[in-house]
Parts: sequence; C-alpha cells; structure tokens
Amino acid sequence: MDTQPTGPLRDLRILDVTHAAAGPYAAMLLADFGAEVIKIEPPDGEFVRHARPRLDHGEGEGEGDGPYGGRFAARNRNKLSVALDLNDDRDRNTFLDLAATADGLVENMRAGVLDRLGVGWDVLRQRNPRLVYAAIRGFGDPRTGRSPYADWPAFDVIAQAMGGLVAMTGPDREHPMRAGPIIGDLVPAMLAALGLVSAIHHARESGEGQFLDVAMVDAVMALCTQAQTMWDYEGRRYEPSGSATADVVPFDIYRTVDGHCAIAAPRDDHWQTLCALMGRADLLDDDGLATGADRLARRDLVDQVVSDWAGGHTTAELLTLLGGRVPVGPVMGPPEWADDPHVRARQMLVSVDHPHHRPTVEVACPVKFTATPANVYRPPPSLDEHRAAILRELTT
Repeated sequence: MDTQPTGPLRDLRILDVTHAAAGPYAAMLLADFGAEVIKIEPPDGEFVRHARPRLDHGEGEGEGDGPYGGRFAARNRNKLSVALDLNDDRDRNTFLDLAATADGLVENMRAGVLDRLGVGWDVLRQRNPRLVYAAIRGFGDPRTGRSPYADWPAFDVIAQAMGGLVAMTGPDREHPMRAGPIIGDLVPAMLAALGLVSAIHHARESGEGQFLDVAMVDAVMALCTQAQTMWDYEGRRYEPSGSATADVVPFDIYRTVDGHCAIAAPRDDHWQTLCALMGRADLLDDDGLATGADRLARRDLVDQVVSDWAGGHTTAELLTLLGGRVPVGPVMGPPEWADDPHVRARQMLVSVDHPHHRPTVEVACPVKFTATPANVYRPPPSLDEHRAAILRELTT
C-alpha cells in the first residue's frame, strides 16, 4: 500500500451513496484513480459491510466499530466514511452541504428513493449546478427513458438473463448458464465511472452538471453485440457452446495431465504452427482443413485432435511448447495468481493493511497509468470513521 493517492483524479470529490456491488465498485474505481470518495452510509452501515466472508473481530471490537466483511472490503478501499440518517433533518442538511462541495455523486438505489428523501437530482442540481449525478439501476431511470420494469429490483443474475449473456453461455441452448463473476454489476459500474468522469470534463468546461444513468440490463446488452449482429445479419441465434466459440476452431478449454488450458488458433498461420508443434504435419496436407471455414465444418475432428494431444501433456509443457507461437493460457484462479509471473509483473495483487486484523490481498486496479498511477492508499473505512474531519471542513 501507498500512503497518498497518486492517480489522475486527485482533484475530484465524489459522494458515494451506494450499497451492494455495482455502485460501490464504480465509486472505488474513481477512488483508485485518486478521487476523494466520501461514502455516505446509514447509521447502521451499508448492509454488505458485515457480510461473509469475514475475518474475526479484533480485540474489544463490536459489530459497528471497525470490522467488515471481504465483499465490503473489495469494493470500498480508498474511501472515507460518514454515517448520515437522511430521514433526519440535520443529517439531510449536512448531506446537502457536502453535495455543494462535490464534483460528482454515484448512487444505485431504486428510482425515486433519494428523491423521496429530499436529496435527489432535482434538489441537488439547485444546490450545485455543476454537479454530475450518476445513477446505476436495474432498468434505468425514468429521466432517460421510462422502462415498464423501472420499479423492479434487479441483481446480477437478472441483468445477465435479460441482457443476453445467459443465453450465450452454457453448454447448449437447453442449459443456459450465468457467468461466474457478477458481470451484471461490474460492467454497469465501469460504464457509470466512465460516464461520470466524461460528464465532469464537460462540466468543467461549461459549468453545467448533468444527470446520467446506466441500466444494468443495458450494460450487459452492450457486451452481447455478437449475438445481435448474428441475428440481424443472418437471422440466426447465437448458439451457446460451452467454452468454445461458434465461429472458430480450435478455440476452447482443453484438459491437460494436471489441469486445463485454453488454446486458440483463430488464424490459418496459428493452425499451421499448431499442427507443426503437435507433430501433425499430415493435417496441413488435408485440403478439408485449410481454411477457418473448412475447420469449422469439421469441428469434431479438429477438437478431438487437439484434445487428445493436449491431454498427453502437462499444462506447463503446453505453455513451453505454444507460448508466443499459438495463443495459449492456463486456467487459473487465486491459488495460481500468487505465483504467476504476469500477475507479479503487472502488480495485480496488492496487500492492504487493516487497523483491526491481518493484511488482506486484493486485486489491484487493472488500468496502468505511466505518469499518474492508480494505487491503493487507504483501507476500507470503519463506519463513520471520517465524520469529524469532513464535517469540520464544512464549518471552516
């Protein structure tokens, strides 16, 4: 960990009025980029704050004075915390005063929640005309297009299902499958962060803030353009095919002696090199495998050849043989990341210190700036940890 922010957004103040996954992740990206992010929590804390997995409490700690769960920690590093009851007049006024000092605000409540509390967009824009207000909702906000589902709650699995990702994932059409990561939360978070920074750029030039929103379903749809293109151009549904792809072979996850490995040969030169490395020069003389279209027509043969060959080697052997010649990559996760040279070279794991328990290892920011690097400089906050300092600033 560093001790100070070094990212390119150090001149921004963002209010984070979020909970769960999408909103906190969007605000965390901005904090990783150096923005001062003030997390506004209810008096008993965001509900994910104490969710599992979590470490044991430090000595003498209670539920509300320091410890937090892993999911909270992974989405709320680099932030400051102020607890406010927005049903209370005094706390509401404090929030409005804070909003007057902010460049942007992120929230992911249901549409209308903050409006009913008297701290929504229409009120805040009067207090701060240059404020950029970013909302993440399952089905968007009525201000940008009223969805008939606007009042429905939504979570990752709903966004993946309605946005097209589930229909593209799984072994076949009869067994649709949700992708493992919470893509339905994280992708709209990334887009909201990008939109907010873009709108702040406009506000700094024009003095005009604005409202923007990202619907979780819309964000997932934006990932699924391949299916839309196939349907529009050829009237065909995208057929899920497990780890393979409908348009290229070989392009799959193959079992090895000691694990699994991704191997892809999308171009003819990749195929030619792969055949040579497999010791199957005879396949190059087969006119029925000369082009990508030919190989697709004989998918079963191609996959069987590659599968049989990969299954006779360890993952490390395949990486040695194919690395730099044919696209290849081992199937990895946290146990393997710790020892992987790419992960080390890119500094993609960071040890985060905590005041109440041992350091934890988090995934670092993947955006690498050369002049203003994103960094981790502050552990996730204890509830209301920064109230005194921030409120003192409002009165000076």
